Amino acid sequence: MPYAEGAGVALHYRSRGEGPPVLLVHGMASDSQAWHPLAEQLAADGRRVIAVDRRGYGDSGAPEPYAATTVQEQAEDVAALLAGVDAIPALLVGDGFGALVVLELLVRRPELARAAVLAEPPLYAFVPTAAHALADERTLLEQGLRDGGTAAAIRAWLAHEAPGADEVRIERAVAAAQGFFADYAGRSSWSPSRGELRAIGVPVAVVSGPASAAHVVAAADAVAALVPDARRVRDGGVGAAVRAL
Repeated sequence: MPYAEGAGVALHYRSRGEGPPVLLVHGMASDSQAWHPLAEQLAADGRRVIAVDRRGYGDSGAPEPYAATTVQEQAEDVAALLAGVDAIPALLVGDGFGALVVLELLVRRPELARAAVLAEPPLYAFVPTAAHALADERTLLEQGLRDGGTAAAIRAWLAHEAPGADEVRIERAVAAAQGFFADYAGRSSWSPSRGELRAIGVPVAVVSGPASAAHVVAAADAVAALVPDARRVRDGGVGAAVRAL
């Protein structure tokens, strides 16, 4: 299995295809395997597709103890990976928490990206109405922890956030409980200024799906409204957004 050195941890990644590089950065309770169908399609289209297991997920390492992360820390991992596999500049694709990681790179390390796709970026600092939904999410996790520990909490979260998740994905998420709760602790660790988002200089597609919650759609709208060269994709797929860039 291929590994690259992140910011102090070994990062596992999956690579296939040849051509312009595309880096896929997964969200919470996920891993590089979740990108398999899209990666296969993009590789067939003539792209070099790299899907990373973020720290604490899949076959990647994590520090001990590992109770919390930050978006900046995750972005340092990704930047090191891109350099290590000679994939600069890349089209960066992030889902959920991974979209925040990509945004951090667009703001701090713009030389790493030639374009980006942000799927459901949870930038809730720009969505005051998200407070109620986030409180409900916290209650859901707390109830799961009381009822059955970390596995029950992650299962409850996935049932709410990804109701179509199959048992294989659920078991992988449960196995990466450390990564999930570190993400949850760090999701609100990063809030760029409006000026920083307005300074992003590469093409960006901001994607939400037909089942996206209202506060998720509102966050995607807010990001797309601030990034100058952004295209808002509603009810569309990440694959189509990648191909359009």
